[in-house]
Amino acid sequence: MAISLSKGQKISLKKNEQRHGLGEILVNLNWNSQPERQGFLAGLFGGKSGIDLDLGCLFELKNGQIGAVQALGNSFGNLASPPYISLDGDDRTGDSDAGETLRINGDKISEIKRILVYTFIYEGIANWKHADATVTIKYPGAEDIIVKMDSYDSSQIMCGLALFQNVNDETFSVEKIVQFYQGHEELDRQFGWGIQWEPGRKE
Repeated sequence: MAISLSKGQKISLKKNEQRHGLGEILVNLNWNSQPERQGFLAGLFGGKSGIDLDLGCLFELKNGQIGAVQALGNSFGNLASPPYISLDGDDRTGDSDAGETLRINGDKISEIKRILVYTFIYEGIANWKHADATVTIKYPGAEDIIVKMDSYDSSQIMCGLALFQNVNDETFSVEKIVQFYQGHEELDRQFGWGIQWEPGRKE
C-alpha cells in the first residue's frame, strides 16, 4: 500500500514509539530517461542518450546552517554528521532501477528545521511530461508516500517536489509542492533560503 499526495496536501511522518527518532527516511526519484522521438536508431546515429535528472535538496538546520545536497558540485552530504542528509549517487541516464535516493537521518530530526526536495534537468530535452518522474518517500513502519510529478512546465529546468518541515522535534510535515523554476536561485528565492549560488559541475 502507498499514499499518493495531491498538490498542496500535507502528511506527517511521526516517531515510532519503539524508536528514539524517525529512523532513516528514504526519498527516491525514478524517471523515464528516453525523450520522445528518441529511440534505437537515434542512438546508432549519435543521438543524445536521454534525460539526466538530478535529485537534490536544500536544507536548513536548527543552528542556522544552510546548504544543498546534490551531485552538481559534488555536495553529496553526510548521514552521520551535519547536514544528516546524503545522496547515494548520480544516475546519469535514468536507466537504473534504483534511480537516485536521498537519505535523511530521522533520528536527528531535532537538529533539522526544514528540507526542500527538488529535481532538475542537468542534461537532455526539457520534457517533464515524458520523463514521468515519481518520488517515493519511505520510512520505518509506515506506508510509502508517493509524490507524482503530475503537472508540467517544460520551459523551466527545475522542479520543487516536496517540503519537509520540523513540527515539534518529533514529526516532519511533508507537503507536495511540484512547482517549476528557472533554476536554483529562483527556487531559493521562492522559499527564502538565502544561499549564495555559484556555477558548479559534475566530476
